[in-house]
Amino acid sequence: MSLFQKIKGYIAFICYLINTIFWVTPILAFSLVKLLPIALTNRFCSYILDHCATNWISVNTVIEACFHPVNIQLTGDTHFSEKQWYMVIANHQSWVDILILQRVFNRKIPFLKFFLKQELIYVPLLGLAWWALDFPFMRRYTTAQLKKNPKLRGKDIEITRKACEKFKTKPVSVMNFVEGTRFNSTKHAKQDSPFQHLLKPKAGGMAFALSAMGDHIHTLVNVTIYYPNKVPSYWQYICGELDEVKVHVEISPIPEQLKGDYMTDREFKIAFQEKLNQIWQDKDRVITHLASTSQHPEA
Repeated sequence: MSLFQKIKGYIAFICYLINTIFWVTPILAFSLVKLLPIALTNRFCSYILDHCATNWISVNTVIEACFHPVNIQLTGDTHFSEKQWYMVIANHQSWVDILILQRVFNRKIPFLKFFLKQELIYVPLLGLAWWALDFPFMRRYTTAQLKKNPKLRGKDIEITRKACEKFKTKPVSVMNFVEGTRFNSTKHAKQDSPFQHLLKPKAGGMAFALSAMGDHIHTLVNVTIYYPNKVPSYWQYICGELDEVKVHVEISPIPEQLKGDYMTDREFKIAFQEKLNQIWQDKDRVITHLASTSQHPEA
């Protein structure tokens, strides 16, 4: 990485920081008003908060274009609506995935709401902003913790349901990285994953979210992200080392196999996992295709 790239990276970071502070300030202010137990006020504040967040992402896109432009090759379905509820799933390789998804879908579908690890609420500025924007924070418990305290079992499901209740009042895009963690070769080998480019998908979070949303959500947005050169870190991204990324989008009605009671219906649970594995097999083939077209560009 050259000195010039590093300087651009520092300038871009400062611009992102200023933009974040600028938009997080009204987001936090309106989130306090939203705490008032008045339904109409809460709904009004939700629209204002999402509007601020959308502008935040729009300015980030301008900063990217000025300091480290990225060519996003978008293929597949491109017909979106801001008036629908979506379940968005994607493969996960880097924090940059989130920035790419935000750029692709900003002002095209309702603002993306990510399921986040509980620890991320402590990230300076961003943690508070995510809380204010109703991002669900999930706490995962180990097998040892559950054995020691069985009352913890099902807590994550309860959190998911409470979070999704907030999503019923206005259109939203519920974002889920169903692999549960970022891909790398070590994790891939440890899992003995049956997929060439992916980790095994975890069905629980997606199943509970779909169940909690009920009849409000009907459309699945399946996103495949592929970096032709290498998977970038955030620092490499803002320094301009990422010049191209391929994004393939498939939009479809949510299959009947993904609708049911994941907690108590064992047959449905098995069918859900099988369907998700099938989606992941197709995604694996898409990545293979994207990789082959990168190595041998079409004329």
